[in-house]
Amino acid sequence: MKLTLEGIKDTAAWKNAGVLLPAYDVAAMQERTKKEPIWVHFGAGNIFRMFIGGLQDTLLNKGLADKGIIAVETFGYDIIDEIYNPYNNLVLGVTLKPDGNVDKRVIGSLAEGIKSIPGETAEWARMKAIFAAPSLQMVSFTITEKGYALYGSDGSLLAPASADMEAGPAAPKTAMAQVAALLYHRFENGATPIAVVSMDNCSHNGEKLRASVTKMATEWQKKGFVSKEYISWLEDEAKVSFPWSMIDKITPRPSEEIGKQLEDCGIEKMKPFISAHKTYIAPFVNAEGPQYLVIEDRFPNGRPALEKAGVYLTDRDTVNNVERMKVTTCLNPLHTGLAVYGCLLGYKLIADEMKDADLASLVNRIGPVEGMPVVTDPKILSPKAFVDEVINTRLPNPFMPDTPQRIACDTSQKVGIRFGETIKSYVAKDGSAEKLTAIPLAIAGWLRYLLALDDNGAAFELSPDPMLEELRAKLTGIELGKPETADGKLKPILSNANIFGSDLYKAGLGEKIEAMFKEELAGKGAVRATLHKYVG
Repeated sequence: MKLTLEGIKDTAAWKNAGVLLPAYDVAAMQERTKKEPIWVHFGAGNIFRMFIGGLQDTLLNKGLADKGIIAVETFGYDIIDEIYNPYNNLVLGVTLKPDGNVDKRVIGSLAEGIKSIPGETAEWARMKAIFAAPSLQMVSFTITEKGYALYGSDGSLLAPASADMEAGPAAPKTAMAQVAALLYHRFENGATPIAVVSMDNCSHNGEKLRASVTKMATEWQKKGFVSKEYISWLEDEAKVSFPWSMIDKITPRPSEEIGKQLEDCGIEKMKPFISAHKTYIAPFVNAEGPQYLVIEDRFPNGRPALEKAGVYLTDRDTVNNVERMKVTTCLNPLHTGLAVYGCLLGYKLIADEMKDADLASLVNRIGPVEGMPVVTDPKILSPKAFVDEVINTRLPNPFMPDTPQRIACDTSQKVGIRFGETIKSYVAKDGSAEKLTAIPLAIAGWLRYLLALDDNGAAFELSPDPMLEELRAKLTGIELGKPETADGKLKPILSNANIFGSDLYKAGLGEKIEAMFKEELAGKGAVRATLHKYVG
């Protein structure tokens, strides 16, 4: 069996393999979407393919939609060449259940995969045509938080963003400049309203997206590249809205074992591989079952009936409260604590970490004990039920091939939200966050992780992070077995409000984190000993 439009015509074979097929004509849907696009999405990776694509696939299967989503990549073009085009944009979604069973479905809602190559290219002409279409209702994003960044940790403008500001909208390279240029093209071709929706896992994501796009556009206006009228249209949220959202679904890299199982079922070419950009990809996506998407309901040109697919449509305050609940208390900070300590202690699976009494205690302390007293109840979801599901069902799922190494990616971009917001809440409530233990221990663990030596003193490879070089330079000279070599080294990091959201010394935690870090430097086994001392 082949995962292609022609291949899925053999419905009996797919049924025998236990795979649910689309109940609609995928080819006809693709043609309709190309002619009258309604939804374009930047970031064509796994969470989009399985979760967001799956939402629209559900609506198509129910007869509540007749068009799909156009997927766009601005950087990792190989994903389009290697797992979109050869499979006619079909995705094999595999849901991994805690009991070891799997649900398999072909997701057919991805109507088109585009490499957004700016300039005088056919791809850029296609992008402009899509954005000029009055039918287009929504532009959404899963490009990670760093995709919105125009400034570095020191507050200076990043070189790629600066170059796009100087060059104008003709051939922009960064994602934010491409969006600003394409919206300008829409403005010049009828100025039909549109919603621009970040679905990335970061605080106030709509606000971040709006700030970056409008900053790029206003810099162009100052240089005469775009009109003042465009800026007025862009800043009018009745015309161009930037809804906030909260997304949650653990989607690890594709499992070799799942690929083998699919091939054993007779489905061809399911083996995962490493792309040219060093990411693990496959024609299938494996993910957990639980999923949550909460979106601020502001769509000035209409939207798909997402609430019929399980999405919560609500107001901005509720989105913000759900996001804070999840990102600062109930899931993400737990993940980061497990990620850094998992790497230090030699773990390869998040689920295996949850069998470790010290690590299980750590996440219980970070979330239910230290986070819950300052969490805001969003009402539409229960914080207690949410964190209970995370700790007791989601993280321990032994069939989820999720790794601490994956979660450890870009930690410098995450700690300010995952830990910094709770720290600020304690400072606001008590004047200091000094009563916290597990959260500063997680931060100390991250700094110890940055030395790239595990608890046995063996070197390991750090996960990608845009600040790795800068942070490791500040830790130069620190030696395992010589805690005194850390004297004075951590202050430039722990006092950096661009990383943590505040100066951790002023929050009452700087010295505590320094002390924990030095304990973890004492020698081999010191990470385990320190972890057990504080949470065991």
